[in-house]
Amino acid sequence: DVQLVESGGGSAQIGGSLRLSCVASGYTYSSNCMGWFRQAPGKERAGVAAIYTGGGRTYYADSVKGRFTISRDNAKNMVYLQMNSLKPEDTAMYYCAAGGVCGGIWFRDYEYSYWGQGTQVTVS
Repeated sequence: DVQLVESGGGSAQIGGSLRLSCVASGYTYSSNCMGWFRQAPGKERAGVAAIYTGGGRTYYADSVKGRFTISRDNAKNMVYLQMNSLKPEDTAMYYCAAGGVCGGIWFRDYEYSYWGQGTQVTVS
């Protein structure tokens, strides 16, 4: 079974930082698109960032460009999301996703086959 497990969420102050981690198991990690999505209460799930694990190309939502960085460690089957300069509007449940389509449609959540359970991020 494919399993994605997120960690690293929690509370942060405005302007602070958090680092989310996602470990993939039972999944062909290499040369695939993995992403981070978030969903705030009352809002639709939205793409935050994605990375092509083969070549490392990255994609970001405009709202997080320059503040968040997605990276991967292929040897550990892990993807990270470094979040800096956090804002209250970053408060959401963050989900790791795999099996998506990178490129111009990286943000389409329905393109991703596998999802983690989510980790809460609260900024105040």
